[in-house]
Amino acid sequence: MSDFWKVVFGVVCGLLGAGIIWIASSPPRGEVITLSPPPSPSPIQVHVIGAIASPGVYSLPPDSRVADALEAAGGSLPEAFLQTLNLAAFITDGMQIFVPFQPTATIPGDTSGVQGTPATTIDSSNPININLASQEELERLPGIGPATAEKIITYRSIHGPFETIEQIMEVSGIGPAKFEQIRELITIEITP
Repeated sequence: MSDFWKVVFGVVCGLLGAGIIWIASSPPRGEVITLSPPPSPSPIQVHVIGAIASPGVYSLPPDSRVADALEAAGGSLPEAFLQTLNLAAFITDGMQIFVPFQPTATIPGDTSGVQGTPATTIDSSNPININLASQEELERLPGIGPATAEKIITYRSIHGPFETIEQIMEVSGIGPAKFEQIRELITIEITP
């Protein structure tokens, strides 16, 4: 290799080394970024009603489950019918959880439990409260069998009490025709 190329190679290596030293020793450009911790999520509000020790509105952490809401409300009453609730389901903000009572409630005037006495006839003067009725009581309605009665109980345990009698048409299997059959035989009134 000739002396000329050695000099050129030496100059190029010297410039390269000087450039690397200059880049490494120069202060960083731009602004310093400070990372802050992620914000903590807000608590959610849930309304717990029904067969519960202390019905009311409770604040719970996000990712809470139905079981956590029942615990916050003091636990369920002994007469609660928890089989219709999914205690492992996640809850959302503004949700209402209705804990149903055991399906042993009786219709006022019902003497079907007494031997030799016929069950009370359902008519418009003695309507069934669809928010409180047991499966057996619901099955007395025309066109309502065991499967549909169970769907009504499951619906109200998930969505809470019916607010209007027309809302029963949101239950799978109850359309306008079936609703017209039972319209005069159901109510949503709270009985004392």
